[in-house]
Amino acid sequence: MSFEHKHSVMKTKLTTLGCTVLFMLATLSPAVANISQLDDKAQATAQAEKVHNQERELIVKQERKALQAKLDQLQQQEKALEQENERLSQSFSDNEATLAQLEQKLQLETGSLGELFGVVRQAAKELNQDFERSFVTADKADYLPQIEQIISTETLPSLELLHSLWYAMEQKVRASGEVLPVTVEYVNGAGQSTQAQAYRLGDVALVGEQGYLKWDSRVQQSQDYLAQPETAPTVATLAQNSLSVLLDPSRGQLLEQYANKPTLQQRVEQGGVVGQIILGLLVVGLLIALVRGAILLKAQGQISRQLKQPENPTNNPLGRILKVYSKERNQSIESLELRLLEAIIDEQQGLEKGLSMLKLMAALAPMLGLLGTVTGMIETFQVITQFGNSDPKVMAGGISMALITTVLGLVAAMPLLLAHNLLSSRAEAIRSTLEKQSVSLVAERAEKDLLAKQDGMKTPVATAAVSDGVAA
Repeated sequence: MSFEHKHSVMKTKLTTLGCTVLFMLATLSPAVANISQLDDKAQATAQAEKVHNQERELIVKQERKALQAKLDQLQQQEKALEQENERLSQSFSDNEATLAQLEQKLQLETGSLGELFGVVRQAAKELNQDFERSFVTADKADYLPQIEQIISTETLPSLELLHSLWYAMEQKVRASGEVLPVTVEYVNGAGQSTQAQAYRLGDVALVGEQGYLKWDSRVQQSQDYLAQPETAPTVATLAQNSLSVLLDPSRGQLLEQYANKPTLQQRVEQGGVVGQIILGLLVVGLLIALVRGAILLKAQGQISRQLKQPENPTNNPLGRILKVYSKERNQSIESLELRLLEAIIDEQQGLEKGLSMLKLMAALAPMLGLLGTVTGMIETFQVITQFGNSDPKVMAGGISMALITTVLGLVAAMPLLLAHNLLSSRAEAIRSTLEKQSVSLVAERAEKDLLAKQDGMKTPVATAAVSDGVAA
């Protein structure tokens, strides 16, 4: 390549580069202007932030100064409270020492009166507890405030309080031997409160129009017990001077337990489904026993009448045996005996009909009772697993079912076994009668055949003797 050509190429490149530089300068001139503007804005923003920071520092210094002043005030209050606490502690210690000295002085001055005060308060507490369960408060409750005052007082009892305590004891002793008509507040089953006439039987009972009344000395109200004994007295009976009455010495506790005593129907319901099945077996078994007993008694009566008239057989077990005998009397002894035995077996099946079912029910009843017992115990254990054994009432349902079903099973089995035994004995007695009569008939037939045979043997001998006599 020549020098001139190289020079021309270089010149072309330089020209191109110059044009490019000029173009770039023309393009960057607005960007430079924008950068200058941004610099101005940044300086203005920095100046504004500097002013804002100076204001914040001033506010922080003011708040710190206020908090320091408040801290100083609280420290002064704390110092004052500590001084007050020390003063109160010293005062408390001084009061404790003074109180100990006064108590010691009180013990020295009272002497044995302190023991007397303790005995009086204990007696008042016991008397007050006795009054809470007593029927005397129905008409004699005037001295209860004095007893409560003796219990609550912190000083030595005065002679007046001691006299009131003695008076209360004396009145209670006297009231325990009185039978007096009183007027009490009575609450009926609907919750209505009225004034009713009643009799107070000493300290053990309160009698109303329906029987014994439950007395609540705290609210001075009475109400009927849920259940009354059959011989419970009433206002009408006591008004007739009838002093022979049934009393509850426990002041109503036995009467409350009497109300919880379940009836026969409730006990049967406690047995559940198993108990109902046992009772059903008992009823069915007794019906079978009654029906079969009536049939056997009728059959025995018919047999007794038939024995008086053997020549006229009727429709009864013995009569049917006699008919078989009349029908088969011309047969041989062995054949007749078998026919009579067949008739006796038929009659025996009719007499013992239903007795096997009765025996089955008698054996099944205690087994069902055992089933109910096991079921009830399983239920009890399930309840114990869920709720524990702390509350006996929770387990009472399963235990009741367990015991009631056992009792029902035994109660059902005993009469059924007795009925089966009686009916079996009756059927056996009738069967024995039939066998005796059949044996008697066979024996009679055998005797007749023997006599006939003997007569047949004697007749030819006599004829031969006569012929010999004629020939001679």
